[in-house]
Amino acid sequence: MQERFHTQELARFESDGFAIVRGMVDVDMRERILHVARAHLLQEAAPLEYEAQLHYPGAPESLDAPGGHTVRRLLQACARDPVFRAWGTGVPVAARLRQLLGEQVRLSQVHHNCVMTKQPRYSSVTGWHQDMRYWAFRRPELVSVWLALGRETPENGGLSFIPGTHRMDIGRERLDDALFLREDLPENQALIARRESPTLEAGDVVFFHCRTFHCAAANRTDAAKFSLVFTYHAADNAPLPGTRSDSLPAIAL
Repeated sequence: MQERFHTQELARFESDGFAIVRGMVDVDMRERILHVARAHLLQEAAPLEYEAQLHYPGAPESLDAPGGHTVRRLLQACARDPVFRAWGTGVPVAARLRQLLGEQVRLSQVHHNCVMTKQPRYSSVTGWHQDMRYWAFRRPELVSVWLALGRETPENGGLSFIPGTHRMDIGRERLDDALFLREDLPENQALIARRESPTLEAGDVVFFHCRTFHCAAANRTDAAKFSLVFTYHAADNAPLPGTRSDSLPAIAL
């Protein structure tokens, strides 16, 4: 497997705000990651985030409601198990990120750094948003790396993107109180009509800009979906002091 982006992949990232590297992770690494993720999910090994804590559409009303202990994210992946950190800091990821962010790349331990799950029955809908909405860095220039550990489609909560939105300035009036795109506005409806919902196979990896609008539906299948997600920034694009983004040290690649 080549360890750098092809010219076409780089061009796609620059124009659309995301690029997919097919078959980037071999079966052995995927199975090692999945084994740990499933074990930690079964144990409800902290730290984690429950669907009920977010109150997104479709989530259980509370931790005490039916499905209240449906896990959404296993947090702090790099500190959970060496296999997560090995993938997130490995050469295939680092070499591509240097093409996007420069030679000195850092992995944020605050943002993403998790196993993202979509469980059957009680998973929620994630509206159209930019990851940058709650982050605080000198520049809005971060890249998230999403490893599909199984097949991902709109039916099981796979990602959808609006190409080119990383280059757009979307006014605050077009967002709701939680900074999701307001789907009742005609100008946003026209934007959403441009959506792309790629099917990911196990081992596919998506690199996407923190300003690219994306969303994910609920999991309407009978099987859980797992993804491993990390976020990166250039060393000179430091988190702002005193903010949540600055609450844990970054990891140098």
